[in-house]
Amino acid sequence: MKRRAFAGVAALGLGLALAALPGLSQTGPPSAGPAVDGSPAWFLQGSFPDPGGRTRVDAEGNVTVVSQDEAGDYRTSAPGTPACRHSPVCGRAGGRRRGDLQRVQWAQTMGYTVTYLDLLPPGLGGVPSVALDSHDNLWVFQRAEVGKPQLFKFAPDGRRLLEVAPEVIGYQDKAHGMAVDAEDNVWITATNGSTVMKLSPDGALLLTIGVPGRRGDWDEATGQRLLWQPVMVAFSPEGGVYIAQGHGNESPNDTDADEATNTIGASRILHLDSDGTYINQWFGNDAGPGKFNSAHGLAVDPTSGDVWIGDREDYRIVVYTGDGQFLKTIQMRNLPCALYFDTHGNPWMASGQDGQFLKIDRNGKVLGAIGNGMGIGPGQFIEAGYWVMDKSDNLYAGDTAVGRITKMVAPRR
Repeated sequence: MKRRAFAGVAALGLGLALAALPGLSQTGPPSAGPAVDGSPAWFLQGSFPDPGGRTRVDAEGNVTVVSQDEAGDYRTSAPGTPACRHSPVCGRAGGRRRGDLQRVQWAQTMGYTVTYLDLLPPGLGGVPSVALDSHDNLWVFQRAEVGKPQLFKFAPDGRRLLEVAPEVIGYQDKAHGMAVDAEDNVWITATNGSTVMKLSPDGALLLTIGVPGRRGDWDEATGQRLLWQPVMVAFSPEGGVYIAQGHGNESPNDTDADEATNTIGASRILHLDSDGTYINQWFGNDAGPGKFNSAHGLAVDPTSGDVWIGDREDYRIVVYTGDGQFLKTIQMRNLPCALYFDTHGNPWMASGQDGQFLKIDRNGKVLGAIGNGMGIGPGQFIEAGYWVMDKSDNLYAGDTAVGRITKMVAPRR
């Protein structure tokens, strides 16, 4: 394992950005800004081509992007998954692409260093999600090649304790979010597969919510219990589960298609008890306070039970009470790809393809940042997504488009 410091690269990037701005005066939008009122300085940094999981990672954490020819028929979703159509949130053909974006980066002042964990078997596939159980065992969820295991559990010393066979959970079509509940059960989501699965600590399948491969609306009144792009789960203080659904502009929100099971198509939060019994749900995809086009990030505030939703494509966090009453919207400068509350009860946000993990306050002010932006170099992420923190404030993260597991080590107090 190799440990690297973050601060040098970030400082260099900030210096280059500032050097390009004589006197910090310009006629166009600002490209950098100083530290203000407890927030670190920020600057703009360009994007990096997304390899989409076609990567190999060595024991030191170095990444090689594999060509399409070498990758063969590797894919992150099964054939036949419908594309986005007939929806105002579908991306416009020929419109601006993510790879053209300049991304807000925050100077790193928190003193974290990076270690890469050499845990996964050889092969292609990014790691969209990791989680820790009460024994500090690390669960890893991978978009592996069809036929290969996708879900693993590792001991704190790196020993592989478990790999869940494909025969148990099937192929997780676009493996996505994962979380461990208070009883050490692990919950996983397959967005295109349209399921959420609950597994025991030893990898036994306990519950499947939704119908594999059959997307649609959850309509409790008619007994139709389908899921629509489930992306992440979080748990209420009472032990219930919230399921965030809807990728926004990536979702097949074709509500006018010829499918009787698809008549709403809105991003939504579904609230069930731990056995999958319906409690309630609430919806986005409308104009007005409290609405959201994407429900990509999801976390429950341990101090209040409030539900925080990361509306990724609209750069905002939307907060509800635990029973679905809208409280507030927080506008952000970065993509709210994932949300998390640490063991001290403080909120954090992963900024997706902006490539950083941000410590924020409950009004969204950035207090600190970890990560060197979008890329495959040291301390970088193609997509900083669902992650977890231990009791020592260390961060563990995968990368949706790279099969690399990063441990970001907190400075000694």
